[in-house]
Amino acid sequence: MGPAVTLVKDSLPAARKPRPAASATTGRRPGRRRENLAGYLFMSPWIAGFLLLTAGPMVASLYFAFTDYNLFNTPKWVGFDNFTKMFDDPRWQKSVEVTAKYVVIGTPLKLLLALGVALLLAQSRRGQAFYRAAFYAPSLIGASVSVGFVWRSLFSDDAIVDRTQSLFGWHVGGWVGNADWVLYSLVALTVWQFGAPMVIFLAGLKQVPKELYEAAEMDGAGPLRRFWNITLPMISPVLFFNVLLETIHSFQIFGSAYVVSNGTCGPADATLVYTCYLYEQGFRNAQMGFAAAMAWMLLVAVALVTAVLFWSQKKWVHYEEDAR
Repeated sequence: MGPAVTLVKDSLPAARKPRPAASATTGRRPGRRRENLAGYLFMSPWIAGFLLLTAGPMVASLYFAFTDYNLFNTPKWVGFDNFTKMFDDPRWQKSVEVTAKYVVIGTPLKLLLALGVALLLAQSRRGQAFYRAAFYAPSLIGASVSVGFVWRSLFSDDAIVDRTQSLFGWHVGGWVGNADWVLYSLVALTVWQFGAPMVIFLAGLKQVPKELYEAAEMDGAGPLRRFWNITLPMISPVLFFNVLLETIHSFQIFGSAYVVSNGTCGPADATLVYTCYLYEQGFRNAQMGFAAAMAWMLLVAVALVTAVLFWSQKKWVHYEEDAR
């Protein structure tokens, strides 16, 4: 039986192997290439702008940071001299002190006010949309130069703030001309612009399940305990985002300090924030190499603060993925 079967199999025609089906994507390759080309064409203005207006100037400023450059002569390589001179400069140290004080005082106050107003607006009440728009409006106009002029007028001698505080027996004069108080006028300006973080807080509060509050209330938890044990942990990612964003924004203060001080960053360097001194060195004293070194030092400082915040958030920020 074995040989017979073998002969029969040998006599049968060999079965043809099926040809592999043509790839469905083969005919689409030219179309995909055209789509990719169209996408790159639409992106080309942004790419060109990023290379010419962001990446290019950053690379150039990094080079200038190690040179003696005054915008008129050829840059001369000096190594780390700009950084050494920076740490020995008492006005640079003053600018770091003023900026740190502004960040430490202004950022928490702004976030506390934003969270407090968000808690009030999270409750259903009549005219809620109007209040949201009214509280958010200062964030849209607060950074303008015109608001800086208005703010300087409000806190000048014999202005509305000076007259109001005199009614309560507080005679310190206008804050703008007082070296001990002028920085607090800038803090008041940034706190007044609490609308943006308020909206973010409000969105986070809307995501907290009401069942948690109802269960805690049935267990006898009061308002403060519910806020501390439910609200804060549930909105901690939003709180972290606002802290990070507002801290970085506070380090970049320039316009309000420059306008309120009338371009002097005074009096007595009381409003000499870091970017104000950077502007002075780069464009008034034509020390562009020194200013570039200051800019990169600010970038390093902000990066370190950001890294510390990201490291600390593991201990107090609670995400939904962690609870699963």
